[in-house]
Amino acid sequence: EIEDKYTKKMQVLRDELNLRRKTEIHEVEERKNSHISELMRNHEKAFSDIKNYYNDITVKNLALISLLKEQIEEMKKKENHLEKEKADVLLQNKQLKEPLQQAQEQVFELQKKLAHYDKDKEALTNTKARLKVTQKELKDLQWEHEVLEQRFSKVQAERDELYQKFTKAINEVQQKTGFKNLLLERKLKGLLSVLEKKEVELSEVFAASNLDPSAISLVSHKLEDVLNSKNATIKDLQLQLARVCKAHNDMMQTFKAKLTAFGIPLDNLGFKPLASPVQGQ
Repeated sequence: EIEDKYTKKMQVLRDELNLRRKTEIHEVEERKNSHISELMRNHEKAFSDIKNYYNDITVKNLALISLLKEQIEEMKKKENHLEKEKADVLLQNKQLKEPLQQAQEQVFELQKKLAHYDKDKEALTNTKARLKVTQKELKDLQWEHEVLEQRFSKVQAERDELYQKFTKAINEVQQKTGFKNLLLERKLKGLLSVLEKKEVELSEVFAASNLDPSAISLVSHKLEDVLNSKNATIKDLQLQLARVCKAHNDMMQTFKAKLTAFGIPLDNLGFKPLASPVQGQ
């Protein structure tokens, strides 16, 4: 009984397991079929995409090949044109070789001038700096010039005033010295004429009186004393005249020195100064 019982249970369990196995197999087959269908669809889509991709690439490559062929043709034309241009350029280059050499020489000369230009530019900068200093010195000198002009105007006014005073003093001195010289000369002439008269009278007196030699000697001594006195007076007058003439000449020399110091020509005096002769010179 137990064996039958378990046999039945085992059969029932086997049936359930078979049914479950069949169900699972059926589900696995459905999933497999679904997966296969999906793979086929994906493969077809991928194949279609690849086909379209390569078709596009083929079309693009064909278009590119056609474009490249056209570009090659155009490049050949350009190459031929460039060959012609090259020949023309070589010919022009040959023709321009001599002007190029001249231009290079000009460039070399210009480079030299540029070097000199840099030096001149530096010299110009230094000259501008010196010019600023010189302009400052010029302003200072202009200011000093204005001050000196003012001082010159003042000195010129003083010079004119001094000139007027000096001219007046010269005229007065000339008048006084001329008058004194005239008086002294007249006095000297008078004394000489008196002396000559006295000598003549004395000679006549000696000749008429017939005096003894001792008396004549005495009178002669007295007369010599008088003559010596008169001669001393004449010498004093001559010395005074010499002093006055020397003072006049010294004053004229000083006046000329002052005029020279102030830059006044002697011709601007309006008269010619007279130098008085000194006795014995």
